[in-house]
Amino acid sequence: MRDARVRVLYAILTVSQCRTLPLERDTLTDVGQNMANVKIHHYRILTAMETAAILSHADAPPEVEFSEDVFVDFGPDPYFPFQRTGLERVDGDTKEALRDGVKRFAPRAPGVYGMIDALGRLVYVGKSKLLRNRLLSYFLPNNEEDKAGRIAATSSAIVWEAQPSEFAALLREQYLIRHFQPRFNVQGLPKRQQPIFLCLGRPPAEQLYTTRQPDANATLQIGPLFGATRAARSLEVLNRIFKLRDCGTKQKCSFTDQLQLFDIELRPGCIRLEIESCLGPCISACSKDAYRQAVSQAKDFLLGLNASPIEILEDQMAKAADRQHFEQAAVLREDVKAVKWLSRRAVELKKARDRYTFVYQVKGTDCGRRPGQPSDKFDIWYLIRRGTLEGAVAAPSTESEKRSLRRRLSRWLDAELACAGDIAPRPETLALISSWFRNHRSELEHAFVPGQQPAPRRKTKRHPKKQKPTARHAASA
Repeated sequence: MRDARVRVLYAILTVSQCRTLPLERDTLTDVGQNMANVKIHHYRILTAMETAAILSHADAPPEVEFSEDVFVDFGPDPYFPFQRTGLERVDGDTKEALRDGVKRFAPRAPGVYGMIDALGRLVYVGKSKLLRNRLLSYFLPNNEEDKAGRIAATSSAIVWEAQPSEFAALLREQYLIRHFQPRFNVQGLPKRQQPIFLCLGRPPAEQLYTTRQPDANATLQIGPLFGATRAARSLEVLNRIFKLRDCGTKQKCSFTDQLQLFDIELRPGCIRLEIESCLGPCISACSKDAYRQAVSQAKDFLLGLNASPIEILEDQMAKAADRQHFEQAAVLREDVKAVKWLSRRAVELKKARDRYTFVYQVKGTDCGRRPGQPSDKFDIWYLIRRGTLEGAVAAPSTESEKRSLRRRLSRWLDAELACAGDIAPRPETLALISSWFRNHRSELEHAFVPGQQPAPRRKTKRHPKKQKPTARHAASA
């Protein structure tokens, strides 16, 4: 039986031997205070039988299965092409004890961290460019009502993992949030805010629809998008403006220029045809060319070539306000916001897919014994294709390694799939990478396309600063 109140019942598992270390009785009673001195790779709460075996210095019983709720380790890092350095951990019964442990042991280095509650559950995952500063911000005075204060009040332990760069920490944070789904995280959760894709397809009468996974049969798709509510509203508005159908896939569609074997009176499945917000392919109310023209206009909007929906909505909103139909104008205002949001996201993602196919070189810092110190041992080359991360390899250190790796990268660039040994393409990284290079445009200078010579860096001319005239100069003048 697990007892969350007994804080000393932990076993430290080594990575190399994966066994329970025998602990002395005095060490076991003080482990709650001294675990900050230990660099932990794995840990778990012991059962009463295992504790009795350790206290009596007897052989440990057979391993038992870990509880799914008890945090053990962050696990493997698919974006880190080196041997993992493991986690570090501090424990404390009070916020002051945790703060003192962070002050003493947390490094001034990029990395990811996790907050663990009294039951051993991982409740929050975050990243920072400077771990020590970020963790200390949770213990600022008078922050009990803030989210950081609530997280710190819930936590009884803090773990962190140093990373070689801020970009590596950002990728690691996204991976851990999607894997563990901590309850205090509100972004990137697969169940709460899954990425969606807005697609155009499903012939013969194509329509706009959303999916959780990329649709290979779609004529055009935009994503991943985060914000299912806004995406659903923009989808409804676009279907209304372009008069495309929104019925299910089982609905049969035909057109007026198609010959019918029997003269059967068809009935529409909804009222959209009657209110003139759909062309009505379900009852052959339009020709194939007319519907194809509407689909073409919707496609141009998703590609950023047609801004007519925004102009139509703004014109309708202005007319409703002039007629003093303020409720209708407010609804149209929200429609304009949703469509503009989708238009911006579509343009950004298209630019990312068109521009971001290269190898991104990131200078790393030591994340082992000296976290945060400059070190070329942790330099990483990230393989990015059409804005999506497909691999991470260690930067070469010798000329022979450079030639071998460049040949491999040339094969990767020409192939449709990632090279053997690289991670599988992850569509969820598209939005992250697009945002990273949009906010750090200078980082594009560290990217190159395999087989091409890197562009020389532009040297900016430094103009000497004009000195302000002093009293002596004024007197001489």
